[in-house]
Amino acid sequence: MYLFKPELDGSNIERIPHRAEYEIWKSRLTTEEFQAIVDELNSRVSEGEVHTSSWMPGRDWSGTVFQSIYDRACEQHEESSAKCFGLILWEVMMNRDEAWSFGRYEKVEGKTYFRVPAYDHLC
Repeated sequence: MYLFKPELDGSNIERIPHRAEYEIWKSRLTTEEFQAIVDELNSRVSEGEVHTSSWMPGRDWSGTVFQSIYDRACEQHEESSAKCFGLILWEVMMNRDEAWSFGRYEKVEGKTYFRVPAYDHLC
């Protein structure tokens, strides 16, 4: 596990931001729902080296594992659902066996995660 922000001295990030809100949202999901989301995200992340959080779930979550974030975890609140999704992805990225970093880009909502193989030895 190695998630870092190079401009913050390359230190490993080991905490989830907005933890209190995240734990409330997460508590509204069943263990099975949460694991299905994690499994889907890990599957998608395994298929590439650059991922932007806001592009991953798409606009319509109907019939996907992400629907439970909107319906149950965030009680049909769009902004909270997007934030919750981003925090689940953050946790997934923290727990990966490869080194990843992230950034924000102009005109792009969400965070973009990118693989940094040179740091894999730190995982």
